[in-house]
Amino acid sequence: MIYIDKVNKSFGNDLVLQSMSCHIERYTPTVILGPSGAGKSTLLRCINGLVSVDSGQVAVDNVTLSRDPKKLREFRKSIGMIFQQFNLIKRISVLENVLCGRLAYTSLFQSLLTKFTNADYELACQYLDKVGLYEKRFQKAGQLSGGQQQRVGIARALVQRPKVLLADEPVASLDPKTALVILDLLTKISEEEKISLVLTLHSVELAMQYSKKIIGLTQGKIIAQYDTNKTSADEICSVYDHEEVVNL
Repeated sequence: MIYIDKVNKSFGNDLVLQSMSCHIERYTPTVILGPSGAGKSTLLRCINGLVSVDSGQVAVDNVTLSRDPKKLREFRKSIGMIFQQFNLIKRISVLENVLCGRLAYTSLFQSLLTKFTNADYELACQYLDKVGLYEKRFQKAGQLSGGQQQRVGIARALVQRPKVLLADEPVASLDPKTALVILDLLTKISEEEKISLVLTLHSVELAMQYSKKIIGLTQGKIIAQYDTNKTSADEICSVYDHEEVVNL
């Protein structure tokens, strides 16, 4: 489903990803786990082309990530992205924020005028209802709570009709109770919509609860890959101090 082959990425003199290779199977909820600065967010951004790799290849469904702007735009249609800080335009309505997820399907002229079809509006309302925010669709996004704003971010990603949903620390800014609600929602929707879900997290407990596979990163390297049904929390905690490659 997602193939990452010998990927390297640097920012200046800082080597963030080092000869990284792995694959993520279709419909297998996967968590990329590791300490701050391990390269988790960069890896996600390389998968959807927000960050270009220095060398190596990234492919989704046998389609290789391209540097060509037109091909990259088409590639990104199939990959939804959810951000830690929500990345909403807080001065516009919830509905308008969700409709931003349809921009990849509009012409440049329509995008500049932010014109959407009736089908786009229906789809946005459908997903707002699915995340429990239909009644707040005309409210400004900045007036919502953190958990509600993240629900808007989820709906915005879903209107792309993605094959893959990437979530970068989606609950890091939320309280523990709300975090569980959001993760429950993400896993439920990914199962119902048959979307492959890939998350970055810090918590070993949450990683075990919400994934079938865990990829452990440290200092830009994959040091472990775990099947959560065949390992323990203590073994997974070794991601935070282990330096040897482990496959369990």
